[in-house]
Amino acid sequence: MDEFTTDRTGAHPQRQLANFTGYLQADGYAGYDKLYVTNRVIEVACWAHFRRKIFDIHATKPTPLTTDLLERIGQLYEIEAEVRGQQPEIRRRSRQDRTQPLIDELRQALDDALRRLSPKSEMAKAIAYGRKRWVALTRFLDDGHLEIDNNIAERAMRCVALGRKNWLFAGSKAGGDRAAAVYSVIETAKLNGLEPQAYIADVIAKIAANWPAARWDELMPWNWRPDQQPIAEAA
Repeated sequence: MDEFTTDRTGAHPQRQLANFTGYLQADGYAGYDKLYVTNRVIEVACWAHFRRKIFDIHATKPTPLTTDLLERIGQLYEIEAEVRGQQPEIRRRSRQDRTQPLIDELRQALDDALRRLSPKSEMAKAIAYGRKRWVALTRFLDDGHLEIDNNIAERAMRCVALGRKNWLFAGSKAGGDRAAAVYSVIETAKLNGLEPQAYIADVIAKIAANWPAARWDELMPWNWRPDQQPIAEAA
């Protein structure tokens, strides 16, 4: 569930994920660092964030180096597009056979560039961002369940980021908490293939009609069906 906080300190993800064990795919936000050192949370870095740092430089000052690196990263995404939706083992084998050699060549190109560039240059800093996270960036190669980036999550949060720019304030912490709850319902409905407005309207109507507490689970997005019996018929 989404959660509202009044700042971006690392204490929040450390509390929210205190009992979590598994893979965490994210950008380079330092607030996650204490989670990674626990060894129960395994970092999976995001290629989209790494690519964006290079692309931002390329957009204003394109060079043969930025062009070459973007093309190399693009080849990784072409392979991912081909195997998306396939079984995890098929994705893993494809990455091992086809993606691994490309990534090895990309790493060599990055290292060669770092030796030529001034450490203080924008390009060197962008490359260093990726090289610092290389193990986490390449973790997806060995597990077909993992993604090359966290764009799915980024897209799910896009409405929050756009809305924040429009209305600026939640009014209060309580307002922020309520907004987070509403966002959670809407995005969970989307993930389960539902039209959020129709789902929420139907659930509200059923609750208003005294839907029994023993059947709350039937109204969850992963269980809800538009043809569920009304309360009067189900009684």
